[in-house]
Amino acid sequence: MADLDTGNLIYLIVLLLMVGGWFFMQSREGLNKTLQYAAVWMMIFIGGAAAVGLWQDISRDARTPQFSVAGSDQIIVPRARDGHYYLTADVNGANLRFVVDTGASDMVLTQKDAKRAGINPESLAYLGRANTANGEVRTAFVRLDQVQLGGIIDTDVAAVVNEGQMEQSLLGMGYLQRWGRIEITGGELILTR
Repeated sequence: MADLDTGNLIYLIVLLLMVGGWFFMQSREGLNKTLQYAAVWMMIFIGGAAAVGLWQDISRDARTPQFSVAGSDQIIVPRARDGHYYLTADVNGANLRFVVDTGASDMVLTQKDAKRAGINPESLAYLGRANTANGEVRTAFVRLDQVQLGGIIDTDVAAVVNEGQMEQSLLGMGYLQRWGRIEITGGELILTR
């Protein structure tokens, strides 16, 4: 496979040099104009390639459902392109996006998500500590009135709010242990009650 790719690359480079050489020889008098045209065509080509690549990424994400409900007691979450599993849960009436993190002990909310769920992060007592990849952070214990995922509703759910900077809320084992079975197979995370 590598030989085929190398051969194709060499062929394309030789073809480009031949076409470029012919183009250069045909318009030696207007070299400045030729370079301008070449730059314009190169920008058009790069822009087209970028547009095609972005469109493929956007359309792939649009086609992939975030999760599906299989029966009344099963949630199926497809793996995202980055290898993680993401889902949106209704927390105290607010839709919050989580990354599923089996390495996290608790359900961890960012300060922004805590606000959206009706919790005032400034009024919390950050007495807990958590070791993260970015070092130790302080956390505050909270109880969530309701967490709904698909048709499953849990009440009085324990969680923590992270005092530090965090891009994404985490759906850790504190919540996942409420499910009877957690399975990863065929690029899907399957949660079953």
